[in-house]
Formats: sequence, structure tokens, C-alpha cells
Amino acid sequence: MRAIVLVLAALMSTTAHSAAPGAVPAKTNIVADANAPKGKLPDTATPRAYRLDLTILPEAARFSGHDEIDIAVNRPARSLYLHGRDLAVTRATVLADGKVIPVKWTQVDKTGTARIDLPQELPVGNATLRFDYSAPFGDSASGLFHVKVGDRWYSWTQFESIDARAAYPGFDEPGFKTPFTVSVTTHPGLVAVSNAPQASVTRIANGLEKHQFAVTKPLPTYLVAIDTGPFVHRTGMIPPDPERAAPMPYGAVATQAQKDKMGYVMAETPRIISLLEKYFGEPFPFPKLDQIGTPVMPGAMENAGADTYGDGIIFLPPGATTGDKQSFGMIVAHELSHQWFGDLVTPAWWNDIWLNESFANWMGYRIGNEWRPELNIGVGALGEGFAAMNTDALIVGRPIHQPISQNSEIDSAFDSITYGKGGHVVAMIAAYLGDDKFKQGVRLHLHRHAYGNATSDQFFQSIADAAQDPKVLAAFKSFVDQQGVPLVDIRRDGSRLVLTQSRYAFLGSNPPPLTWTIPFCVRAGAARSCSLLDQHVTTIAAPGPGAIMPNVGGTGYYRFELAPDDWRALIAGAAQLPAGEALATTDSLWASFRAGRAPASLLVEEARAMSGNPDAAASVGPGERLSGLRALGLIAPAQESAYRALIGSIYGPRLASVGLDPGFGAHAGDSPDRQSLRQELVQLMAFDARDPGVRATLKSAAERYLAGDDKALDPGFLGAGLAVVAEDGGMSAAKRLVEKGLSSEDAEIRANLLGAAAASGNADVARYILGLSDARLRSYDKVKLIAGVAGTPETRDIAAKWVLANYDRLLGSGNGIFITSRLPGVFNNQCGVDAAQHIEQALGPRVLKAGVGVLEFRRMLERVHNCGVLRQAKAAEIAAALAAH
Repeated sequence: MRAIVLVLAALMSTTAHSAAPGAVPAKTNIVADANAPKGKLPDTATPRAYRLDLTILPEAARFSGHDEIDIAVNRPARSLYLHGRDLAVTRATVLADGKVIPVKWTQVDKTGTARIDLPQELPVGNATLRFDYSAPFGDSASGLFHVKVGDRWYSWTQFESIDARAAYPGFDEPGFKTPFTVSVTTHPGLVAVSNAPQASVTRIANGLEKHQFAVTKPLPTYLVAIDTGPFVHRTGMIPPDPERAAPMPYGAVATQAQKDKMGYVMAETPRIISLLEKYFGEPFPFPKLDQIGTPVMPGAMENAGADTYGDGIIFLPPGATTGDKQSFGMIVAHELSHQWFGDLVTPAWWNDIWLNESFANWMGYRIGNEWRPELNIGVGALGEGFAAMNTDALIVGRPIHQPISQNSEIDSAFDSITYGKGGHVVAMIAAYLGDDKFKQGVRLHLHRHAYGNATSDQFFQSIADAAQDPKVLAAFKSFVDQQGVPLVDIRRDGSRLVLTQSRYAFLGSNPPPLTWTIPFCVRAGAARSCSLLDQHVTTIAAPGPGAIMPNVGGTGYYRFELAPDDWRALIAGAAQLPAGEALATTDSLWASFRAGRAPASLLVEEARAMSGNPDAAASVGPGERLSGLRALGLIAPAQESAYRALIGSIYGPRLASVGLDPGFGAHAGDSPDRQSLRQELVQLMAFDARDPGVRATLKSAAERYLAGDDKALDPGFLGAGLAVVAEDGGMSAAKRLVEKGLSSEDAEIRANLLGAAAASGNADVARYILGLSDARLRSYDKVKLIAGVAGTPETRDIAAKWVLANYDRLLGSGNGIFITSRLPGVFNNQCGVDAAQHIEQALGPRVLKAGVGVLEFRRMLERVHNCGVLRQAKAAEIAAALAAH
């Protein structure tokens, strides 16, 4: 899975659910059971196979199903625990020894643990559980959900992490892998898609059609996919390659609204598949692949043979931006790599899910970069890893590999620690070992555990066995099994470097000390050297004369500190640094500032020097971090004009050198990186420097676009142009944008229109947005609106008060990986010791009572507190730095 929105990922609309007429929500009767498991199920029974027969009419309020589960009874029992959430079970039986025995079904907790009770003891041996049931469709990306697109209804499934239990009774744990036989009964002419190829479609007595699918390879419950509706299903064949002798069927599945934008995913998927097959050294592990779009998915999901994505990820229009293509390449490569690493070999339990996601994150950037090198996708992995350090450096946190004992803890594993840190650590180990040795370890792991389950320790062992280097095991585990960010302080001692490692800490923070085994690579000029640092202090020979770059390639998951003269020497050459090293330099310098060491004036000095770097992300990165200071309120209103002038003086000349014409395709001949650079410079100049000329150019183009001239505004400037209109136009502009957004089924256009209105900075507009009531408003739309209001400095307090007032309703409005554990993140833009205390008092008891999102809540409080400490200590210094420059 690849989560795009990690804060508020699926909130419900403030309006009633716009399902079919006659929808009557059924209240689930939960009977508490003190003996019920809170996490792993007992081993009383083991599933061996599923047969799911679902009736899905996408426009209805509910769906129904018949579920048969072949089980092995491991010890005699009068009751069995399994899973099912909010299911209305009308009949439940067990077939054992040729006898059909009625059983009683009871849901025993809100996470979906259930119990069946038998009138007599079930003996050891084989048996079959049978259930007839119905359940409500959801309207956000959780369980079996449906959405109205245009005038027609569609349904999809999203089961990771523990939402398969909302669609069928089962043993909803990753450690249970079984074959699934799926059939779907629905209206004639509708398309049904699942993990395996469709075997037949037959008309049945009541005028409906039954779609029967082939038996799947062994799968865990969370990787099952069942999608039904009036889809457009385009198909093709991927040619054979050295790893696969036969052609491979593949396809794309879209709503009618997206049917004209399926060309890109159909054209580009074959190459990504072939690159993955080459890396893993074996063919795609399932008989076919479909890639399915949905308008409410804020990320993507690696269902075996049936990946699901948000529409905007895979359905790209002509003239799609570099950023859109980068996201496509990275996310599609990420999800498809899971087909081997996660689907073929699955974690034994949720505490090893990090390995799935961390590895896939690394592979997504790696294969994406190999797929289209000109898009410069690979450097994004480092940016994501450095960003994760700000979460990892908190005292409240978790290691990548964390124990999970309760269902309520599972979704917390899907965060920036797993994706950003985990991917960066994998990259670091791979770089240290060398690509061939690491690849051999990955292949060995897949060969050892194909179509089964594996633990982290088994993966570590495969890597160590292939590399024939036991030390790498210590390095890997030191980063995976403990939280925190290493800090390596480098000081010159003649021709030697003295390296001191410690745990990085924010100003005013005092985390417990830790030691790592750090793969450390340093460069001076063209000379470099690498060492494993496993001591508090290590002395090495300097690799050569010249400025020190203490993180070669930027692949090391650590921060560095330098003496003032060495910082200035490194910054002086910032424009010549490779992209990864430039990102590492910016991250470590800003980390030094946030720890209370580097002066604010050095941040400005680095921003000027780095603006000349040819890489887009490296060039504007310091400016975007300066913008972050403003967003958090660390730049006072009195310094606003000085701040605008500073940003304009740094980035105005760069924008002038690359030019700006916001018309469709005006810069299509430029390299992708130059296109990205222009778009990022426009953001800084329009919204931080508030340059009148840039804003007028964007606004004029956006007004022509809104008036019907589709060629007036290129997709790369769509968000910026609409945002200027929203900021300048007040309530009338906001309502115009919202209406146009809700009337559009184009994912990119809809998101930009709604996002611009939400981020207008106007208090009255913010209240209108938060109170918006419209039947066309979808769960993901609501996410974008709330996040936009909360992420805008002028309206963030309005959003915070609104979420505080509505927290219980929002928390109870949906389930799934894309919502509940991340809800507290809406307060991350608050700043102040007193603000943290207020939020804790107002919300803390409710969060603890709900038991959901507790980790993210505590992280948020620490962020808000740390921001307050930094503001108190550095506000005057920041003001002086702005005035001086």
C-alpha cells in the first residue's frame, strides 16, 4: 500500500449518506466478551480455503453474501473466534463429520472480533463454516464501498489492514494464506473484477448475472479484491521477457468518467512489470494483472493481481505534469513490487508489515527511476526519508519494527516511519552492500518463502546469507529495532576526522541515548571512504582535502553536524552538489538549527547558495523550509515584508531565467526537471514573495480557464492559478470554485478547484467550507477541504476549533487505514507550548477513551510543543536574519 494523504485520509461528509432510496442503517449488536482476543486469534482453528459468493448491486444500500470456509480444527472446541464487523448474519452452520450443525454468531468488539458458539463440541479434524449475511456498503475507501460517479453507481473493496471483516466472515490475519474462490452476482452487463481471471458469466433465474472467477493462489484476507460496476475494462498482453516465457494478460479498469484517460497506464505498465521481473529474477507471480481506479482512494493498494489506485494516480490526461508522472511511476512500481514482496511472500503478522512497505517504497523509487530516468524519480526517496526524520526524532514514537498486540495498534504501522525511514534504511543497506549482493538476498528470501509467510528475522538472514557479511545484520537491526535518528558530529584533527555519534534531539528535548551501527560514507573532493560506526567515537583518515560531505549520495539515514567553517565550506559549493547530497545538506543544516545550534543567518546563506543547484528539489528545498517557518508562525507579521523581499530576491531571478507562460503546453519542450523547477518557483514567488506580476499572470490565465478556455492554464499551474483566484475573490470565488469542482469527474481538476477554495485564507470562506453540505461531496473531497483549511496559516485555528467540536463524529464516521489513526494530524500546524496543553486537555481524554490514533495524537502534541520552544528561542534571531538579508 502507498498512502498519499497521511493526515485525515477519509472523513465522511457532513451530509447524510447519498445511497439508494430506502437505505436503513442497521445497528450492530455487540456483546462484550472479556475472553475475546484483542489481537491475534487463538490457534483453535486454521482456515484452509474460502468460497465467497456475493450479490453486489452497487446502487443498493447493502450487499449480501454466502461464505464457506474450510478449516482445520486443531483442538476440540465449543466456540471459535474469528472476524466479522457489522455483518447481519442470518444463518450460520458448521459442517463436520457429514453433519450440518447450527451455530450462534456474535460480534464481541467494535474492531470486528466475533465468536461462534456450537451446541456440541467440535472435534479435531476438518470442517466447513457456512454463513449467510448482509452488510452495508461504505462510502469511503474501507471494506466494500460504493460511490456514485456521474449518474451510475460502482463498488470497490479496500481491505488492508483489517477491513476484509466488514465484507465477509473470516480469519482476518496476514498469517493465514489460503486459496479463494470468488463469485459475484450482479446486474446484466456490469463488469466484475477480482484477483483471479474470470472463468464464466452466466444468466441466472432472477435476471441477474453471475461472474465466476478462477481459484486464486494462496492469499491473506486483506489482499482479496472484488470490484463491480459499469466499468470500462481495457485489456492487453505484456510480451514475454527473459524471466517469463509466455505473454501476460493485463488491463486497466475505470469508471465511465475516466475512460478517455486510460492510455498512459496501459502503455507504461508493461515496462514497469518487465523491470520488476528482471530485478526479482522470476515472472509475475499471479496469472493476470488489473489496475483499477476509484475516485475516493487517497493512495493505492496491492491486491494480488488487482491493484487499486486513486483515479488521479493512474489516469493521466494529455499534458500531465512532471509531478503526476513521477507519482505514477513511483506508486505503480511500489504497488507492483508488492506482488512479489508482500503478496507472494506475506508478513506473518502486522509487526512485520514494515518490511512490505519499506521495501516497496525503496523499490518504487528505484524501479520508477529506471523506468523513466529523465523524470528524476529516485531523488524523491531521499526527500521522503529526510522528512521522516522529523517524526523519528520525537521522543514519542516507535521503531520501524514494532510489536503489535492489539487490533487498535495495527494502522499506526502505516506511517512515515514505515515508508520514509524504512525505505531510506533499505536504500542505505543496499548502497553499503552493493546492488548485486542485496539483490541476491532479496531473491533468496522470495525463493525460500514463496506463496507463504515470513518474518523480519528471516529476511535479515537471507540478506546476510547472500552477502556473507554478518555485520550487516547488526547495522540493519540497529535501525529497524530502535527508534530515533543518529547524529554524526564530524571534527577535523589534522589529517584525521573524529566522528562522534549520538541521538539527534530537537531544542528542549532530551531523549534517552542510543547507539547504532551506522554505514557511514564521507567524501572530500573526489575521494571517499566508508566505515561501519559502531562506537560512540570513531577516528578515521580524512579521504582527501577540500570541503567535507559526510553523507555520500545522501543515502545514509543519519544527520550530521560540522564545525562552522566546515558548514560554510560545504554551503559555498551547494550549487555543485549532487541532488542527494544537496538534500542531505539542507536537512542536516535545518536539523542543526532546530536543535539550537546553527544560526538562522546560515539558513538564509544556504538558501541563496543552493538556489543555483540544477536539481529542482535541491534548488527550492531551503526556500520551502523557510516557507514552513512562516506557515508555523515563526515569522512575525512585523517581518512579513522582509520575508517576502528575501524570497523574491533569491528565487525571482531564477524564475526570470526559466521564464513563465502558464498556457497549456507552453513549456512542453523543457526537460521534466526544468518544468518542475518552474512550477515550484512559481509557488514561492506567488504565495511567499507575493510577487504582483506572477500573481497577475496566474490570475488572468485562471480566469480565462474558468470562463471555458481549457488551453489558458497548463495542468502544472492549475492549482496555483486557482489559488490566486480564491485568495483574491472572497466568498463568491470560493462558491464558484466549489460548484465547478463538485460538478467535475476529473480527479485532478476536482481536487485543485476544491483545494483552492479551502486554502483561500479567508475566515468566512473557511467556515463555509467546513459547513459545506452537498450530496455530491465525497469522503475524499471532505478530506481535501478540511486539510486545506487546517494547512493555511490564516485559517488553521478555525479548522482546529471545528475538529475539536466534531472529533467524536469524525472518528466514528468511518473505519480503515486511511482515517482514524491519522485524525489528530490536523493539529500539526499549531505551534506553542500553551497550544499543546490546550489540545491535550480538550482532546486527550477522548482519544485515550477511543483507543484510536493515540500514537499520532502524542506525536502531534510533541510537535506543537517543540515548535513553541523553537519560537521562543529563535524568533528574535529569525527576525534579525530577515532584516540583515
